[in-house]
Amino acid sequence: MTALAVVRPSGCPPALESGMRLSGREFDWRYEQRDDLRAELVQGVVYVSSPVRIDEHAEPNAVAVAWVKNYAVTHRETRAATNGTARLSEDDRVQPDAMLWKRTGGSATVAEDHYMDGGPELVVEVTASSKAYDLGPKMESYRQAGVQEYVIWMTEEWRIIWYSLEDSLYRELQPGPDGWTESRVFPGLRLHIPRLLDGDDSVILPGAS
Repeated sequence: MTALAVVRPSGCPPALESGMRLSGREFDWRYEQRDDLRAELVQGVVYVSSPVRIDEHAEPNAVAVAWVKNYAVTHRETRAATNGTARLSEDDRVQPDAMLWKRTGGSATVAEDHYMDGGPELVVEVTASSKAYDLGPKMESYRQAGVQEYVIWMTEEWRIIWYSLEDSLYRELQPGPDGWTESRVFPGLRLHIPRLLDGDDSVILPGAS
């Protein structure tokens, strides 16, 4: 007996649900037709984002974006962005909460279709309940793509960890005697994590002391 083909109603967008396993090309095709959700492909598995809370994600995300953008404004050899699609590999399509990369000579390029190919030098992710995902498969995808620095802000624990890629492994950057943690990739990019967690947003400004 011949199996019946499943016919999708005309005008119905293609399915894109958490847990689906797709190739990068199939994910791209489906995602381009869905403007009603935010999704990522991590190691071939689809992750669809949940609604975003203000305190747990949206406001810390704004701080992270301002931090990298302030740096890019004063360092024209770099670019900064938020929520842009980065094609890390055939099995990885991610949208970092904030990212910073070199305009030329770096590991990432903006392609003709205006998506990113490769991993930016620095990525920031703000996470609450999805921390296992951001510290698990997504972190591994960033490592494999050669993302040099990975900053993760865990809002349930109210903790920030700044990782640096050393010998193909992520290791936590340690602050200096003055409490400031500094990038090894971008000269002058630094963050006083304890003060930021205490509510002092001024530490993201250029020249803050």
